[in-house]
Amino acid sequence: MSRLRVGLVFGGPSVEHEVSVVSARGVSKALDRSRFEVVPLGVTGGGRWLSPEDSGRVLDSGAARVDGDAAAARVLVDPGSGGLVVHAEGGAPHRLALDVVFPVMHGWGGEDGRLQGLLDLALIPCVGPGVLGSAVGMDKQVAKALFEQAGIPVGPWRALHRGAWEADRAAHARRLVAELGTPLFVKPANGGSSVGISKVRAPEEIDAALALAFSLDRKVVIERGLDAREIECAVLGNDRPAVSVCGEIVPSREFYDYASKYQDGTSRLAIPAPLDPGVSDRIRALAAAAFRALDLSGMARVDFFLEKADGGVFLNEVNTLPGFTPISMYPKLWEASGLPYPDLLARLIDLARERFEDAGSRRTRRD
Repeated sequence: MSRLRVGLVFGGPSVEHEVSVVSARGVSKALDRSRFEVVPLGVTGGGRWLSPEDSGRVLDSGAARVDGDAAAARVLVDPGSGGLVVHAEGGAPHRLALDVVFPVMHGWGGEDGRLQGLLDLALIPCVGPGVLGSAVGMDKQVAKALFEQAGIPVGPWRALHRGAWEADRAAHARRLVAELGTPLFVKPANGGSSVGISKVRAPEEIDAALALAFSLDRKVVIERGLDAREIECAVLGNDRPAVSVCGEIVPSREFYDYASKYQDGTSRLAIPAPLDPGVSDRIRALAAAAFRALDLSGMARVDFFLEKADGGVFLNEVNTLPGFTPISMYPKLWEASGLPYPDLLARLIDLARERFEDAGSRRTRRD
């Protein structure tokens, strides 16, 4: 049986670049080489694509970033071909045939529908949600609005655009504190890995928090701080998604920021989470409902807050391209649910090809 050629896209022009490289290294090592041929495709911070050979050297070297803008290849889309065209510096263009692409390019450009649209044009199956689900899942404001429309509980929140804030910073700061109180959290609307998130404990801290978030996005989301446990579920599937056991994050810092996720290594994951069965069932049902509300496919990690005082459950956010590092919650949740990491990766590839075949069955002519 011939092996499937899996394009592994990683790196990219977002602040989650380093996390993406670690995720790619984990996926590359875990893919079953008897079934899959891995074709690494690293993307530099400037958005240029390296050749598979140079990309493989990045993964093998242990480098933290994908560098080499000056010598990067040009990767072109040949619509409808089922492949990409690679034109390396000093070489002739050649077609790169791929059976499926597994993107682990977290954040802007890889998780927000842009990469998914490019692959759709090239007629290459892509692991994870498609253009729509990726785009709305990435934008916290749009996602929260859709969750509320679907009757899924979310905590009190507001959104703010950079232009409005710059027009009257003091007035917006006063309004947000008056409406949401403190503590509150300020986040870039499009982002992940807790980059750019601030906890505001007093009114005088909000302006600096907004300035940080606006340095990463033109739109921010502001949420009321809840005294709550952080519970997560992993969802896997297309039209009939399955939901993993629940896991709990016990952060080593005041909240689960970038350092406690990836740097100090002291945060703890409790899998399965110590929950009453009824609470666990409710959270898992809401995770499936959130997956459907955003019209997702393939995979998502769904994050919740469980209030300590009264047990209230609130959906925090959905991550459509969760981390695949060795310490990431998504693969650990499925491992605890009976699906080992290599089998999870194979299942995700199968789901991508199933969705692609289903989309290919659409009528394209009226007659």
